[in-house]
Amino acid sequence: MNRMQELCEILNRWAREYYVEDAPSVSDAEYDKLYDELRELERESGVVLPESPTKRVGGEPVKGFERHTHIARLYSLDKAVTEDELTAFVTRVHKIDPQAEFTVEYKFDGLTVCLTYENGAFVRAATRGNGVEGEDVTAQALTVHSFPMKISYTGTLEVRGEAVMKLSALQEYNEKYPDEPLKNARNAAAGAIRNLDPKVTASRKLDIFFYDVNYMSENPVSSQEEAMAFLRREGFKTYPLFQKCFDLDSLMAAVDEIEIERKKIDVLTDGAVIKVNSERVRGEMGYTDKFPRWAIAYKFEAEEAETTVNEVVWQVGRTGKLTPLALVTPVELGGATVKRATLNNFGDLTRKDVKIGSRVLIRRSNEVIPEILGAVAHTEGSVPVAKPARCPACGSEVKEVGANLFCTNAECKPRVIQKLTHYCSKNAADVEGMSESTLTVLYEARSVRRYSDLYNLQASDFEGLEGFRDKKISNLLGAIGKSKNLPLERFLYAIGIDGVGRVAARDLAQFGSVENVASLTYEELLALENVGEITANAIVGYFADEENAEELKRLEEAGVRPFARARKTEGSFAGESVVLTGSLASMSRTEAQKLIEESGGTAQSSVTGKTTLVVAGSSAGSKLDKAKKAGIPILSEEEFLKRLGR
Repeated sequence: MNRMQELCEILNRWAREYYVEDAPSVSDAEYDKLYDELRELERESGVVLPESPTKRVGGEPVKGFERHTHIARLYSLDKAVTEDELTAFVTRVHKIDPQAEFTVEYKFDGLTVCLTYENGAFVRAATRGNGVEGEDVTAQALTVHSFPMKISYTGTLEVRGEAVMKLSALQEYNEKYPDEPLKNARNAAAGAIRNLDPKVTASRKLDIFFYDVNYMSENPVSSQEEAMAFLRREGFKTYPLFQKCFDLDSLMAAVDEIEIERKKIDVLTDGAVIKVNSERVRGEMGYTDKFPRWAIAYKFEAEEAETTVNEVVWQVGRTGKLTPLALVTPVELGGATVKRATLNNFGDLTRKDVKIGSRVLIRRSNEVIPEILGAVAHTEGSVPVAKPARCPACGSEVKEVGANLFCTNAECKPRVIQKLTHYCSKNAADVEGMSESTLTVLYEARSVRRYSDLYNLQASDFEGLEGFRDKKISNLLGAIGKSKNLPLERFLYAIGIDGVGRVAARDLAQFGSVENVASLTYEELLALENVGEITANAIVGYFADEENAEELKRLEEAGVRPFARARKTEGSFAGESVVLTGSLASMSRTEAQKLIEESGGTAQSSVTGKTTLVVAGSSAGSKLDKAKKAGIPILSEEEFLKRLGR
């Protein structure tokens, strides 16, 4: 037992040097040697000490999240977006104490977590939830190395931090898993902490930056400065930037510095947090129903910048649609160098008056490809973007439909590759490892053109292809074989019928088989809630096409067997038709739709006469307005999670 305690102490000290202080003193090999020794002693004795680093490996999936009540409430922060609002905040503070000090820190964009310690030992991690009650995510938090398992403070303690995925970790993850990229660092962190499988959490290599002592049963800290010193002393990871200010001028200077420096750091941040330093002054100022009066978040606006359009290229999608992409003079936005910006179609390009050689305003938010907002100024050399008469990829004639342009050649190379990529994607046939780059190689070297061609591939077809070794080939062939049995709604989505997204595919799947769907009339299709006139015509046309019928037959002969899944009729959303609008902090829209359907409900894409419930996240738009006008009940994200029993 003494040796185990000694090993835990050494390994935890080394881990703190590596993960928290960023100053490792030993090699990975030295760490691994003692780690293996400790793990063997634990196996022999059947004892695992509370502070053992072996507990940080992702364990088995949990069945669900237990609720946890925080000792002290975790308040959210009021926001300021202008200097006038920050001035008003400072004025309120100085009315209580003209000499009050302020602290300034980064506002990181992740998921708030609260850790509890008893008698010097870590016992629990929970999400913020509604501030009073959160979800127990101890198993997930144990995969993160940013906090100690054991501390010197022996009272009851709650500390608060922000779980984040560093931008470099996000990039590394997306390079490793190109077929299932994570959209942005914030959602990646929130999704990892709220994933029932701790191994998923571990794979995202999260950090937690601690910034608050939420509760101390003995000898509480007297200031924010003292709280940060306590956190650092006990081994919690904190961000180095921490400034003290005394007036509005010094506060604005600190905020300006953060706005500039945030473009250079490895963590997603959307503002600065300003707090009154003294706990005494905080006590006098108190709280509103939602916020502490003694703190505020200064939020930076969505990042915009001016740049010059150097060229416009046209990309061809699986439907043949030509999408213009502007190549611009590189400009820094959101901590990244932006070299291209999107335009939806030729009509969008014309409406925004975008010309080659012109200055344009671009915006980048939520880590997505930037969009062009419009032209700022033209020069003498500005040239209008020519409407392509022929496909830039294959030279075929282009057809104009409304504001969009389409390549008329169904065999156009990028169009075929995009169709194959769509078929293999996660929410379709889910052929794991079959990326766009792999499909491009198979298109060029092995004449893969149809979905059915994938099922005719053998190991010998990969011989001589660069980058394809035995294990990769075996995995790909295994994934292709596995994809033969898939739910009907995923198959109907995978085959790429124009206008049939995942919601419409679920509506069609209720008819039980591909044959039954193929026999539906235009009128029967139009009666479905999520199928309009254009999509109904597209479905009828798809099944009337001889080549499509032959391909469906080839897929059947290859052993592809779509099966109908019975809809659940029981659960917390039984009988409800639910529309999601806005962004949910706790999960993606796809995950939310799945939970609704697993709970007996129907996930709709838009508000209709059959909609019985709307779940509104942040930045909810026209769907929320429409629901309010129609008198449809609306749930907040908190109410939605409560109804799910989370």
